[in-house]
Amino acid sequence: QVQLVESGGGLVQPGESLRLSCVASGSIFSINAMGWYRQAPGKERELVATITRRGSTKYADSVQGRFTISRDDAKVYLQMNSLKPEDTAVYYCNAELLFGYSWGQGTQVTVSS
Repeated sequence: QVQLVESGGGLVQPGESLRLSCVASGSIFSINAMGWYRQAPGKERELVATITRRGSTKYADSVQGRFTISRDDAKVYLQMNSLKPEDTAVYYCNAELLFGYSWGQGTQVTVSS
């Protein structure tokens, strides 16, 4: 089993930045890719960014050029710049395992003036 714990969410104004962190524990040898997803009120959970063991990254079109995902072994980060109100959501850390997936509990990001 793998446990994921996110941190770094909060309330910011449009144009500001936040950095989310996620630390994995447990059977971390079984982790392949890691990533971030988000879910806004009344909407489905959507992919934000992913990163493989080798460092290959993928981003949603809506965050390309503003967000940067990075990884250090069993830790994954999401640097979010130029935040917009539409980025408001609960952000979830995700780990793709050898067999299945693991999710964190989520951290709230609110962008509002």
